[in-house]
Amino acid sequence: MAAIYSLYIINKSGGLIFYKDCGTKGRMDTNDSLRVASLWHSMHAISQQLSPVNGCSGIELLQADTFDLHCFQSLPGTKFFVVCEPGTPHMESLLRYVYELYTDYVLKNPFYEIEMPIRCELFDINLTQAVQSDRVALLGR
Repeated sequence: MAAIYSLYIINKSGGLIFYKDCGTKGRMDTNDSLRVASLWHSMHAISQQLSPVNGCSGIELLQADTFDLHCFQSLPGTKFFVVCEPGTPHMESLLRYVYELYTDYVLKNPFYEIEMPIRCELFDINLTQAVQSDRVALLGR
């Protein structure tokens, strides 16, 4: 199975509300993960404005030699993105599943405040299971 390096969730104003390291490659400290999230939010917003296509929702895939970055933006503006090994299949399905977990375990949590960092044990457990298991291949819905 191809490697998933890290997963980020950014609120609609560009603040990093969740970060998870999923592998040994590309480990970052807290400041670096904040910078990556802020940079991605800015690039995503600029790409929406500069796109020649009307109604463009921003960058969905960034491919580099050593990694791919897949992004999913929800209707309220929360961005979910994953950094993975080049050519990793079914990342769009994984991001949609992460969004389902987010709505089920984070947004329905009465103690969670919108736009604040995510501290929800059930979300973290289910997310870890989704990333570590072979579920990524099964999510090709």
